[in-house]
Amino acid sequence: MPKGPTKRRPETRAKLLAAAGELFARQGVGATSIGEICRQAGYTTGAFYSNFESKDELFFTLFDAHAAEAIETIRQRLEALDVESLTVEELIAPFAHIRPEERDWFLISSEFTLFAIRNSDAARKVAEHDARARAMLTPVVTRLLAAAGVTSPAGVDHFCRYLIALREGGLAQSLVEPENLDHGELERTYLPRLLRGFEK
Repeated sequence: MPKGPTKRRPETRAKLLAAAGELFARQGVGATSIGEICRQAGYTTGAFYSNFESKDELFFTLFDAHAAEAIETIRQRLEALDVESLTVEELIAPFAHIRPEERDWFLISSEFTLFAIRNSDAARKVAEHDARARAMLTPVVTRLLAAAGVTSPAGVDHFCRYLIALREGGLAQSLVEPENLDHGELERTYLPRLLRGFEK
């Protein structure tokens, strides 16, 4: 039989992750200490280190969980559609949908990305996690492209990079100028035109 601490481990990790996500979004990754995360979650630093080796490991756990959740949301929205009878505009709608929590994650990931650009070890870790996120996205995008009747000229992984770049760049602009640019507006405007321009 598992001992008590073992059975509580998933709950402890979940609370630490939730506390870290809240603090990272509010005050920044660099400005948040492990002690603050523990106090916010109601645990000791010993509980932290029994679950994570470092703040970086906790961040990347958040990264993977967020990517999986976001991609699953897109997959479910696409699965709910009758792709055979939809226009290209309707097919890309799941990719243009921005969830309310995206603002907080954008603040967190942007800060860490800037850090990674200056730090080669962090950059390698970010690249590895980005690759895993694209691997999760690939089946969804493959289905989208097949339904649209087009082929990516440089492969699906390359097209996933483009989708992520467009989504993150558009989100940044709409967060800065919400009165001038709606969330997902760039995707809704330009992705259908891009797909129609691909050689069939």
